[in-house]
Amino acid sequence: MVMVKIRVRCLEVNGRIKCYKENILHINWTDFFLLSLLISQLLDMKVFVDTDSDIRLIRRLKRDISQRGRDISGIIKQYNKFVKPAFEQYIEPTVQSADIVVPRGGENFVALDLIVQHVHSQLEKREITVRSALASAHQGQPLPKTLSVMESTPQVRGMHTIIRNKETNRDEFIFYSKRLMRLLIEHALSFLPLKPVSVETPQGGIYNGKRLSGQRITGVSILRAGETMEQALMAVCKDIRLGKILIQTNHDTGEPELHYLRLPKDLSEDYVILMDSTVSTGAAALMAVRVLLDHDVAEDKIFLLSLLMAEMGVHSVAYAFPKVRIITTAVDKEVNDQFHIIPGIGNFGDRYFGTDAPSDWCESDEGMDF
Repeated sequence: MVMVKIRVRCLEVNGRIKCYKENILHINWTDFFLLSLLISQLLDMKVFVDTDSDIRLIRRLKRDISQRGRDISGIIKQYNKFVKPAFEQYIEPTVQSADIVVPRGGENFVALDLIVQHVHSQLEKREITVRSALASAHQGQPLPKTLSVMESTPQVRGMHTIIRNKETNRDEFIFYSKRLMRLLIEHALSFLPLKPVSVETPQGGIYNGKRLSGQRITGVSILRAGETMEQALMAVCKDIRLGKILIQTNHDTGEPELHYLRLPKDLSEDYVILMDSTVSTGAAALMAVRVLLDHDVAEDKIFLLSLLMAEMGVHSVAYAFPKVRIITTAVDKEVNDQFHIIPGIGNFGDRYFGTDAPSDWCESDEGMDF
């Protein structure tokens, strides 16, 4: 058995003494060995970053004196009795299995640049791309429960017929797209939490109704096509805050990249309506949701809205973020080799703004370029 003992530590933090209890963890030697072996086999490249022992000691002295209020003699005693022997017994021997040893630690920029170049070459050799990986995943699986598709009423199907028709002129395309966006926004708002409330009518009667439970709503559009949905959101949500995210495709790698971000402050308690015109593979939506999570937005408070989505994009978002609610007016089954939705709607941004993009460019998630 491997016995790992966590010693009692009492540290001074902000003028207070905090103590941590002692714990003993027993691990079977066989399990420990197999786990180490499996982890080693999963690593494509093993790097050992070496640092001079004097520098390691100086770092420990600075940290323990400034942050933990300890004295020099106690630090050195602990270092010689526990830290240094543990390093020599467990850490230093791993250098034998390393593919690359970096001397002088993180300040060796030449070695770090060589490692970065090697990683890039390996990724290119294996042709690892976000979109191709998404395209091969979740095929044939049922649509997730977090997806809500608007009822395909004759009115909705009529508007889809108009905006999907390649012969539709720009004015009609914009008009019916806006109508559809307004319906989509209204449908999405029905999923917000409501609380019962009673009000008195002008006739003196009491009406038992509903009201939003107090949380603020923020809209975030994925540029540029997602920005077209902002007017519909502002038309039904008074004094709503807006943010923008620009995600574009790198033409060399074919991968999505974050180029611009502007979000309102204090999003942690907000319900965020993330808007994109179309979602094909879900690559842009995945990055946008990740950005919101990094800004402390709760996953279950993110609503992804899109006029049209491909099943692939729905599965990708739902698999990565199972608490995000996905809301759309229609879901198409197929995506072609250029990751365009089939039968689809075309390049939404170009048709809406009246611009022309090269055939290999794409709009929104069906592209992330303009």
